[in-house]
Amino acid sequence: MTWLALALVAALILSPLAWAALRPPHARGRGEADLALFRGQIAELDAQRAEGRLDEAAHRAATLEVQRRLLAAPSPDAPVSAGKPSLLLLGALILVPVLGVIFYVERGFPEMPSATLSERRAAGAAEDAIIAQLRERLRNADATTESGRQGFILLGNAERGRGRPAEAAAAYRRALDARFDLGLAIRFVEVEIERGEADSALAWIDRTLMTQPDPRLRFLKGLALVRAGRPEEARAIWQALLADAPADAPWRAAVQQSLDGLP
Repeated sequence: MTWLALALVAALILSPLAWAALRPPHARGRGEADLALFRGQIAELDAQRAEGRLDEAAHRAATLEVQRRLLAAPSPDAPVSAGKPSLLLLGALILVPVLGVIFYVERGFPEMPSATLSERRAAGAAEDAIIAQLRERLRNADATTESGRQGFILLGNAERGRGRPAEAAAAYRRALDARFDLGLAIRFVEVEIERGEADSALAWIDRTLMTQPDPRLRFLKGLALVRAGRPEEARAIWQALLADAPADAPWRAAVQQSLDGLP
């Protein structure tokens, strides 16, 4: 009876996919899909904050990342109509729960305990040791070489992932000083905003906007102005960004939501 219940639960979980595969095709463009995904991710982040699983700082950082990805999405193309349901997909809907139950019966280990606090701490210490080793290796590295520059970018990513924005910003800055890259500059600006260095972020944004009028930078400039206590200037920046944006730009909703949240 237990395995039958598991199979029924698996079938229930996969039922939305079955409905999506069998329902009549519906034309959907890239922009609509990006916007739907953005709204779903923002709703999930809001729910996690309401439940206490995310504090305000983590919620702001995660929301910023979602908005950055939407702003970085390519321009929407013409809507693409879905074709007929794939026989392979329909077969998978049946085989996945069946094979899952079979493999679990053969190899499952429901008594396996979760990682203990000491084990999680040990894993974290191991990650810190790897980062420390990378930091030491880069101490005298030449950032103008490609390997050195990539090393500093890797270090910045690792430091940011471990919640050390100041160290991440320093590593990104070394890579940027060696060679400018728009994507890396945006990452650096995001870290500066996250750690409360709005003035530094604004200086980099203004300098970069002179040659790279990227909408992501304009959005981040508004965010930096908000963090600097200048919401009216942020309002003007975001209103101008919306005025210049194509009507079907998938990131319009992200900008509008930020604009609506201003005091």
